[in-house]
Amino acid sequence: MDKNRLEAFSDGVFAIIITIMVLELRVPTGANASAVAALKPLLPVFLTYALSFIYLGIYWNNHHHLLKAVRRVNGRMMWANLHLLFWLSLFPFATGWMGENHFATAPTVLYGAVLLLAAIAYYLLQSIVIAGHGCDSRLAAAIGSDFKGKMSPVFYAIALATALFRPWISCCVYVFVAFLWLIPDRRIERALSEANAREH
Repeated sequence: MDKNRLEAFSDGVFAIIITIMVLELRVPTGANASAVAALKPLLPVFLTYALSFIYLGIYWNNHHHLLKAVRRVNGRMMWANLHLLFWLSLFPFATGWMGENHFATAPTVLYGAVLLLAAIAYYLLQSIVIAGHGCDSRLAAAIGSDFKGKMSPVFYAIALATALFRPWISCCVYVFVAFLWLIPDRRIERALSEANAREH
């Protein structure tokens, strides 16, 4: 399969996930003096949606840069990509449940579990891509030790345990990891630019 087809398919799935997720934001009744009162119960739903939107944006951005570095697509890579998309497709369900139940214990645990499994799936996809291009490839050099990629599942695991006692602390951990990834990571882009410059 051509990598452009894989990227186009993945982009379509990302778009569908975001579309389904935004449908969980129910339109309130009332538009006059009671508007604030009508919107107040939706605040946890909106905050959870915003957090999940940021996470999906981070995954889409990193996925885009990862596929830019791909020279050839094989079967293992396609299945690893589907594995990642499977866990990401659960974001609307986990997001809606946590938001509707105001960050209760069980939904917060499930949300963290989806984040953890999505992070592991992305790490597996990245590892398969690197293995397919060689440990001495430009991609492997660009990713390096991947500290954030290895630490994120650790933070999620801690948040999962914490959610059993203090769900609000787990939510703070989820926000912290999201902001950790919001800092632009241009390693792959920089490595590819340098390689292209050398070739020309």
